[in-house]
Amino acid sequence: MTEAASGPAAAEGRPTSGAVLMADIAAAKSKREKSRDLRPLRRLLPLIAKHWPIALTATLFLLMSTAATLGVTGAFRLAIDHGFTLSDFLIAVAVALFLAVGTAARFYFVTRLGERVVADLRRAVYDHLLTLDQTWFMTVRTGEVLSRMTTDMAIVESMAGVSMSMLLRNVLTMVGAVLVMASVSVKLTLGVAAVIPIVLVPLFVFGRRVRGLSVRAQDRFADAVGYAGESLDQLETVQAFGREAYSAARFASAVEQAFSASVSRIGARAIMTLMVITLVFTGFAAVLWMGAQAVRSHEMTAGALVQFVFLSVLAAGSVGVIGEIWGEVQKASGAMARIDEILTAQPTIRAPAKPTPLPRPARGAVSFADVHFAYPGRPDLPALNGLSFSVQPGETVALVGPSGAGKSTVLRLLLRFYDPQSGIVAVDGVDLRDADPSEVRSRMALVAQDASLFSGSASDNIRVGRETASAADIRLAAEAAEAAAFVDALPEGFDQPLGERGKSLSGGQRQRLAIARALVRDAPILLLDEATSALDAENERLVQLALSRAMGGRTTLVIAHRLATVQNADRILVMEQGRIIEEGRHADLIARGGLYAHLAELQFGQGQGPEAEAKAPEDAL
Repeated sequence: MTEAASGPAAAEGRPTSGAVLMADIAAAKSKREKSRDLRPLRRLLPLIAKHWPIALTATLFLLMSTAATLGVTGAFRLAIDHGFTLSDFLIAVAVALFLAVGTAARFYFVTRLGERVVADLRRAVYDHLLTLDQTWFMTVRTGEVLSRMTTDMAIVESMAGVSMSMLLRNVLTMVGAVLVMASVSVKLTLGVAAVIPIVLVPLFVFGRRVRGLSVRAQDRFADAVGYAGESLDQLETVQAFGREAYSAARFASAVEQAFSASVSRIGARAIMTLMVITLVFTGFAAVLWMGAQAVRSHEMTAGALVQFVFLSVLAAGSVGVIGEIWGEVQKASGAMARIDEILTAQPTIRAPAKPTPLPRPARGAVSFADVHFAYPGRPDLPALNGLSFSVQPGETVALVGPSGAGKSTVLRLLLRFYDPQSGIVAVDGVDLRDADPSEVRSRMALVAQDASLFSGSASDNIRVGRETASAADIRLAAEAAEAAAFVDALPEGFDQPLGERGKSLSGGQRQRLAIARALVRDAPILLLDEATSALDAENERLVQLALSRAMGGRTTLVIAHRLATVQNADRILVMEQGRIIEEGRHADLIARGGLYAHLAELQFGQGQGPEAEAKAPEDAL
């Protein structure tokens, strides 16, 4: 670590790097792999309690359907012992109708409750993901996160919506059947009870193994989805370098590993099912033989034996179903453990218990005071090394310097995507670590080098800047960013879907929509990170005029490789290795003959004028 380890942040107990988070994630995975119980499913209990009226109704109908199922056996006993009289027949019909209504209602309410719980779980996971910071996403691939939100969530949904209904019904049926069996014949019931422990042993022993193999299979599948997501996201690069076969082979290998893990899980479940069914029906045959002997010796009636047989079948069938479903529950527990890793992840960037409010009205003052910062996982390569500067309200300050000088890091700290290891980053005099990140970001508008658009319409993408923006506000912002003309030319104008990430537009068009999004935000601080890099010369000139108007009255930080775009800045800060080594206006810095003058000469040529820019390499800075 840098000297920041002993700085103020460390002294105050604030996160100093992503090392702790990475260790927590590794520990969570290790715990998940070693865990063999159903504790992860406890996460669903508060969600169930939230909908207690539905849960109570489902429980009542569950008890009703179970009682009706057991009542059918009593109806058969009466019919056999009384010679199938009309009254016995009517009782049987009434019990059957009671069973039909109870079963249908039980299925509806239990399944509805399961679907409601999973829907709430999906929302909770996504809402929590939006609170996690960049450090967490540096340790977990997006594809793996999506796998947990889709595949794992589907497994939990199946368990909560269908399997849990069947499990509860069969557990109650088994318990109820055993109790009624005891009322019919204690002797035969003791025989059945002797079989149950023998059945439960393989159920739990193999159930643990099934859960472990389920987690392993889900992890391997997540790896495959994660790699597929990366490859498809960079498909142009894959195809341009002829790496289709390599990518296909890597994905195939990941899929085969997932398949092998799934086969192991299926094999364990098959063995468990074989042993449970064999033991159940062997024990049932023995108990049936004992019942036949009791009828011969007149210890019980034929109707009582038939009832006991039906009850035994119900109990045995319930045990078999429980054994089958138990594997699904174990699998769902593994999936829930993976989902729980997201829900228990804690962002290192979050509002303090009592955040300091930013002054109102906003001024837009920005300051960095002796800021040291290294990205998580790279503690020995500081991005900022004692950086100090301040920006007055309404001032336009440009950051220039070689690649890796720390320019973009300045904007990331301002947006509080990360916290410095030491030093203070402040807006309007408030240390950002003492403020609510959402309030801090509400005062800033960002135009990044890589314009990130969404698959909605042009209006939707501009409205990301300000949700309450009217159609008139959106058009004004688009016109100011020189985007209105090409948007109007689309078949549906501002309502035209732009495709995933706006790929139906050119790079310059995407950039202009990103600028419009920042303009409609009307924030006091404007952050421009290579905002005009994707524009041709004519559009760049037009957008520069629009940005100049937008900068009026706003604090603006500009990062630019093209020095021609920052010559009119109030101040230019020249950065190198995370420090400011020069400061001043364009002409003053040229006259000093330092790094800025050298870079300007490389970019503009001997004349050191913007007209020579096209002749020089743009990556000089």
